[in-house]
Amino acid sequence: MTNDEVMRIAMAQQAIDCGCEPEDFTRAENAVFISKKNSEARRYLKNLPFFFDLVFYGANVVASVDERIADFVEDFINSRKPYSCFDADGIYLLNAEFAKYGKKIKFLAEYWLPDMNLLSALPCAYETRILTQLDFAELYLPQWGNALCADRAERDVLGVGAYDNGQLIALAGCSADCGGMWQIGIDVLPEYRRQGIAAALTSRLAVEIAARGKVPFYCCAWANLGSARNAVKSGFRPAWAEMTAADIEENV
Repeated sequence: MTNDEVMRIAMAQQAIDCGCEPEDFTRAENAVFISKKNSEARRYLKNLPFFFDLVFYGANVVASVDERIADFVEDFINSRKPYSCFDADGIYLLNAEFAKYGKKIKFLAEYWLPDMNLLSALPCAYETRILTQLDFAELYLPQWGNALCADRAERDVLGVGAYDNGQLIALAGCSADCGGMWQIGIDVLPEYRRQGIAAALTSRLAVEIAARGKVPFYCCAWANLGSARNAVKSGFRPAWAEMTAADIEENV
């Protein structure tokens, strides 16, 4: 799998999620689409159809929105540079308008894809094991809340654990969130952090995912510098930014 193929798969999935075409993410001009449900969308997107979702791959901005705010959003994204749509002052403007509908910005993150020219399994100082769904049953615990998700346990398909004298000390897991892409999450017990374990497990799991013909992807909040550093060390590179609105009282 090449980097071009990885990006093509990611944009194809994003187009399903946003109700547009893959080439819409590389156009010179911004675009607004009315959001619709799609059974092939990323399965954790419980807010489909979106009230507001903004995606930036580095060229233009693509918005997938409720038709009631389509004109407002079009004016908003065309009145500033694409990356500036994600700045704090823009979020304030969006929230002021969205409050009329009981909505506000709830999710702002950077997504990462592997650099297939660099991706390789990094060494780990501890024993590592490949884990499957059958191994996860007893692991739905708070300390593994990034690697596994009890609410979507049926999608937790593969993992890599690190062990110290037989005790699980770190866990990377992936969720089959859509047909061609599996999302990685990582947890390391506090006393074992800063030893390179996170990158070792993340990179190993990414290699295992790619070997199964799927695209590994990684997500973190913009301010989560530790997670971003882990992504870079593990062979991932920034791919797109995404911002989503939800009900004011809803946890995304």
